[in-house]
Amino acid sequence: MTQFTDQLTEYSGPDWLTAKRRESLDLFNTLEVPSESVEAWKYTRVDVDFSELRPHPKRERVTDISALPESVQKRLTSTDVGAYLVLDGPDVVYATELPAELREKGVIFTDLKTAVEQHADKVQQYLYSVVPAEVPDDTTIAAPGTTPSKSPDPSEGKFSALAAALWTNGAFVYVPRGVEVELPLGSFRVMSEAGTYTATRTLVVAEENAQVTFIDEQDSEELPGTYAIGAVELVVKQGARLRYVSIQNWGKGVTHIQRQRGDVARDAVLNSLVVTMGGTLSRTEMQSYLRGQGSDSEMLALYFANEDQHFDHYTLQHHAAPHAHSDLLYKGVNADQSVGVFSGMIKVDLGAQKTDAYQKHRTLMLSSEAQNYSVPQLEINANDVRCSHGSTTGPVNQEALFFLRSRGIHKELAEKMLVTAFLEDVLSRVPLQSVVKYIEGIIAQKVGAA
Repeated sequence: MTQFTDQLTEYSGPDWLTAKRRESLDLFNTLEVPSESVEAWKYTRVDVDFSELRPHPKRERVTDISALPESVQKRLTSTDVGAYLVLDGPDVVYATELPAELREKGVIFTDLKTAVEQHADKVQQYLYSVVPAEVPDDTTIAAPGTTPSKSPDPSEGKFSALAAALWTNGAFVYVPRGVEVELPLGSFRVMSEAGTYTATRTLVVAEENAQVTFIDEQDSEELPGTYAIGAVELVVKQGARLRYVSIQNWGKGVTHIQRQRGDVARDAVLNSLVVTMGGTLSRTEMQSYLRGQGSDSEMLALYFANEDQHFDHYTLQHHAAPHAHSDLLYKGVNADQSVGVFSGMIKVDLGAQKTDAYQKHRTLMLSSEAQNYSVPQLEINANDVRCSHGSTTGPVNQEALFFLRSRGIHKELAEKMLVTAFLEDVLSRVPLQSVVKYIEGIIAQKVGAA
């Protein structure tokens, strides 16, 4: 791993960050790539030769959006975010300024590299606090005399350790106590060089009773042998409300690996939406740690895999405090020879009484050659809870398809209508109409009805 060691020496920053990067790289070098023998990675294997990886080349800033990739230009003209960053590989290539009234209230929105330089105290307080280099030990606190859940396999932290060591940039959002940010903030990440990797990081902090929405989008053209590795840390303090949206639409040939984790305090609310449409292999982990009494987590996701795409989603709803609520709804579509994987766990600690938790995963199969694996799980160590989980997988309704075809609607448009209807109960929960319209457009492209 000399390559990574040499690269690490190129990163400048304060001593605490340099030490953390080196510590993370040391951990990375001791860990194996997670294999099928690890339960959380049973159906997904990442074949990667780390010695062959080279960092995405640097990019210069541009002064006009016309110099950005066409796909990004299209999104920027239709988005309703109040301010945004555009990153090409490791560098910010375009950015808009946060409105003056928000800056006066103490809101910070900038790239993470700049935040380390200009807001070091805040970054140091929260960076790595939610998604550390190692895999968090989310072992359930069990009753005396009983056996708690098995700790995660250390290899599950292999890519988190790499992201912690080699992240080049990302987004930083800080909303002070009691401040509400009405318009969403956003980050648009692109890659433009095949055969490279990019490691990015998003850190969003909502202080007590603050409110903010953040949209993370990823997009590229076809890029064979390319890797996008990331971490997302969401800090939701007491009484705060944070909505986080991740839309992954990488081009064919990209391997996407990202761990997203929220730390939710007393009476706080975290709403998350994960959309997976692109890349050849995608592994996304979304975890909510319900730390405080009365905390609430809504976890939504939708995915559409076609051709040879392989999408893996791993979720964790960890109830560590009483009177907390979590609701998970993941819906997916598999077409052609694609593979879908869902593994979800609800964990309830000893003492987390009055937990109210739900988990539902549903998949629509458009092809007999597609595969889908679903593993919903419960682990409950409190006796006064309401928890349920369920999973369904089935083919498209042929009668409905025939009905639409008999009305003169061609097959692609009919399938698009049925897929959109199937995903509607997720889309209907998203109050961001520009995001919903963008997702529907991707669906239309995938079924050939665009």
